Amino acid sequence: MRLADVGLSPAQAAHRLAEDGPNALPKPAPVRLRQRVGRQLRDPLVVVLLVAVVLTALTRDWTDMAVILLVIVVNSVVGVSQEVRADRAIAALSALTAPVARVVRDGSQFEIPATEVVVGDIVVLAEGDIIPADVRAIETAAMMVDESALTGESMSVDKAAGDDLSAGTVVVRGRGRGEITSVGVHSATGRIAHLMDRGAEPTPLQQRLKDIGRLLAGVVVALCAVVLVLGLIRGVSMELMLITAISLAVAAVPESLPAVVTLGLALGARHMANRHALIRRLPAVETLGSVTVLATDKTGTLTEGRMVARKLWTPEREAEVVGTGYSPDGAVYSAQDRLQPVDRGDMTELLTAAALCNDARLVKSEPDGWSALGDPTEAALLAAAARLGLDHDALNARFPRLAELPFDSDRKRMTTVHEQPNGRHRVICKGAPEAILNTNVLLDADDVIQRASRWATDLAAEGYRVLAVAAADHADVPRVDHGLEHQLHLLGLVAIVDPPRKAAVGTIAACRRAGIRPVVITGDHPGTAHSIAVDLGIIGGSDSVVDCRHLSERQLASGTVFARATPGQKLDIIDALRADGQIVAMNGDGVNDGPALRRADIGVAMGGRGTEVARQAADLVLSDDNLETVVVAVEEGRRVYSNIRRFLVYGLSGGATEIAVMLVGPFFGLALPLLPAQILWINLLTHGLPGVAMGGEPADPAAMSLRPRPPSESILGAGLWQRVLRIAVVLTAVTLGVGLWAYHTDRPWQSMVFFTLGAIQLGVALGSRTRIGSLANPMLLVAVAAAVALQLAGLYVPALREVLGTEPLSGFELLIAGSVSILGYVAVRLDRVIHPSAAARDRATAVPGSAPIEASSNTRVMRGRG
Repeated sequence: MRLADVGLSPAQAAHRLAEDGPNALPKPAPVRLRQRVGRQLRDPLVVVLLVAVVLTALTRDWTDMAVILLVIVVNSVVGVSQEVRADRAIAALSALTAPVARVVRDGSQFEIPATEVVVGDIVVLAEGDIIPADVRAIETAAMMVDESALTGESMSVDKAAGDDLSAGTVVVRGRGRGEITSVGVHSATGRIAHLMDRGAEPTPLQQRLKDIGRLLAGVVVALCAVVLVLGLIRGVSMELMLITAISLAVAAVPESLPAVVTLGLALGARHMANRHALIRRLPAVETLGSVTVLATDKTGTLTEGRMVARKLWTPEREAEVVGTGYSPDGAVYSAQDRLQPVDRGDMTELLTAAALCNDARLVKSEPDGWSALGDPTEAALLAAAARLGLDHDALNARFPRLAELPFDSDRKRMTTVHEQPNGRHRVICKGAPEAILNTNVLLDADDVIQRASRWATDLAAEGYRVLAVAAADHADVPRVDHGLEHQLHLLGLVAIVDPPRKAAVGTIAACRRAGIRPVVITGDHPGTAHSIAVDLGIIGGSDSVVDCRHLSERQLASGTVFARATPGQKLDIIDALRADGQIVAMNGDGVNDGPALRRADIGVAMGGRGTEVARQAADLVLSDDNLETVVVAVEEGRRVYSNIRRFLVYGLSGGATEIAVMLVGPFFGLALPLLPAQILWINLLTHGLPGVAMGGEPADPAAMSLRPRPPSESILGAGLWQRVLRIAVVLTAVTLGVGLWAYHTDRPWQSMVFFTLGAIQLGVALGSRTRIGSLANPMLLVAVAAAVALQLAGLYVPALREVLGTEPLSGFELLIAGSVSILGYVAVRLDRVIHPSAAARDRATAVPGSAPIEASSNTRVMRGRG
C-alpha cells in the first residue's frame, strides 16, 4: 500500500521528502558479485598467489600456473558463496520479524509497513505491537512497554499520556495512541545505528598473514638472488639460473596457504551451521579462536529473557518455585516439602490471588514450549500458580471477575473484584511493595508489614522484582473506586527474576578453562547484574559491579560487570579493551548492543529474539540463541589457526629445504642439485592436495584447556619459526646425504635428490597429523598416497621423465631414497618431544575442569602462548 493511498497530508508528504525516503534504518547497499570477488582477490595471500602466477608464466610452466589459478578460483568461490548464503539466511530472519503499524489518517485506520510511517502520523498501539518509530503517547490504558532491546533493562516500564515511546520497543500490556515524533535515522534506534558506522578492519588472522607475506617475500627474494649469483659465478648460463631462481621463489612461497585457510574456515563454518550458527564472514571463525575477552549482554543472552517467579513469602513461611520459562512443569517447595493445592494453605491462597488479579495468558506454542501473551511479570505469576497445580481457566471460572481498577504508574498497583462460590466477593490488589506495604492499605500488624518490607528490600538488592499481593472479602459487591484498595490483608510477596540460561553456566566455565575472560555489559540494574554474574560464576559474591552512571577511565578495561551502560558507554568499554591489546568478542541481541557488536573484533548476535540492528552488525548469528555455540566457535577457530600453523611448519620447512639444497649442494660438488622443472613438480605435489588436506585436521582434544595466544604474537611465534629451521636442517642433511652418496657411487644422483626431497616432505605431512594412527582426516592420507604415486611417475613415466629431466631408479636406489624419507616423519615427531612448543607446555600444566581463573572487578586475563 502506497502512502498516497492512505491519505497522507501535504505537510506529511513534504516531511517525507525532507526525510529522503521511508522510515528505515540505513542498511548496507546491496553487494554486487564483482565487489565480493574483488574483496576475495585483495586478500594478502591471494595477492601472493597472483604474483606466483606471473612468475610461473615467466617460466612458461603452464601446468603450475593453471594449478595456482585453480587455487585462486576455488578460494574466491568458497568465500563468495559463504557470504551469499549467510546474507540470505540473515534476510530470511529479518523477513520473519518485519513489523507493521496501524495508523490513523483522515479519520480512518490503516495497517501499513512500519517503514512507511512518517512524523505526525497517529499510531494505534496494542498488546504485542512493536513500536514503529519514536512516539509521544496521547492516551494510554494500563500500558507497559518492554524496552530491554533498547536499554537492556529486563523489567517492563509503565507508560502514561505524555510519555515518550522509543522505536523498536514492544507493548506487553494495555493499549494506547500516540503521535510519531521521529523516524529513521532520527529515532532512538536510528541514533544507535549511527554509532555503528565504521570501516572494515582486518581480522587478527588477516593481519598475521599479511605480515608473514611481507616477511616471506623479502627472505625468498634475497635467497633466490644469492642462488642466481652463485650460479653465475660457477659459469651457469644466465637464462638457466634466472629460471631456476624464479622456480625457487615459486616453490618457497606456500601458495596452498590460502586454500588451507579457506578449507579450514569453510569446514568450521559448516560445523557451525550444523550447530545453528550462521557465519557472515569466513574469517570470523578464526577470529573467535583468537578471543581473549568475551563481552556479553545480560538480558536474553546470559538470561532467558523471560520472567520467572522464584521465591514466595507469606507471614507464616517462605517457599521456592522450581521450573523454567513459562512451562507449568515444576513445583513449589517449603522447607524441602513439596506443596499441593489441596492443602489450601497460605501459598495456595497467595498464588490463587496472583493468578486472578492478572491479565496475561500462557499459550502452548509448540509440543514442549510455552509462550506468554501480556506482561511477562504477570505471566511469571501464572506459571508459578500452575506449578502449584492451579489451573488459570478453572480459577477464572470459579472466581469470575466482576470489576477492576487497572494498573497505572501513579498508584503502582492493580485491583480486581471476584465473585466467590459462597456468594461473597473478594477484592485482590497486586502491586509494588512500596504501594501496598503501608498502613493506609493494610490492616495487618506493624511487625508483619516491617518483616515483609525487609524481605522485599533484601530480594530487590539481589536483583529480584518483588510484587505484593493483598485481599479482602466483602458480603456485597464493593463500590469500584479507590476505596477498594484499603483495609486489605497481606497475603504475601512474590520475587520474580529473569533467570540465567541453562547453557550460560557451562559456557562461562568453558571460557574460563580456555583462558577467556568473561565481561558483562548491561543496561540493567546493578543489583540484577550482580546477582546474575554471581550465579554464573563470573564474579564472586563480594565483588562489586561497575555502575556506568559513575564510570571512570580506569574501570573501562579492568571492570568485569558493567551495569546501567548506555550504547555509547558500551562502545567505550569495547574500545578500551581493544586498546589494552585484547581480542574482543561481543555477544548481544538488542538494538543497544548494535554499535558494540560492530566495534568488537567479532560480533555475535542472537538470531531468534535478536533485533535486526544486532543481526546486521554481527559477524556470527546464533539462530537458536544458544550461547554454548560460542564455545564451539572458539574451538573451531583454534582448530583453524592450529592447522594454519601446522601447514606453515610443513610448507616453510619444505621451501627452506629446497633453497638450502640449491645453496649448499654446489659447495659439495652437486653443481645444480635440481632442475627448474623438478623444483616446480615437487612444489606442485607437496603444496597441492596434501597441503590443502591439512586444513581438515581435527581439533586437538586439549585445545580448549589452553590459554589464548597473545594478540600481538606473530603467526610464526611461540617457537614455530625455530621448529621450521630445525626440521629444514634435518631434511636438507638427509637430502644432500642421499645426493652425495649417489654422486660418489656413480648413480643418478639428481633423480635421487628429486625423489628424496619430495618424499621426505610428505613424511613431514604425515608426522604433523593431530591424531597419529587414526583415520581422522582421511583426505590427508589419500593426498599423500597420490603424491607419492605421482612422484614415482616422475621417475618411471617416459613423458614425465622427458619433461622433468629425470632418470629411472633401480629397486635398490629407490629403497634407499624411500627409507631415508621416513626421517621426515621422525624429525617432526622427535622435535615435538625434544623441543615442546609453548602450547605443549601449557597443555602439560593445564588441567581440564580445573578451577576457573580468579575473577573480580579488577582481574586481568593471564595470557599465555598457544
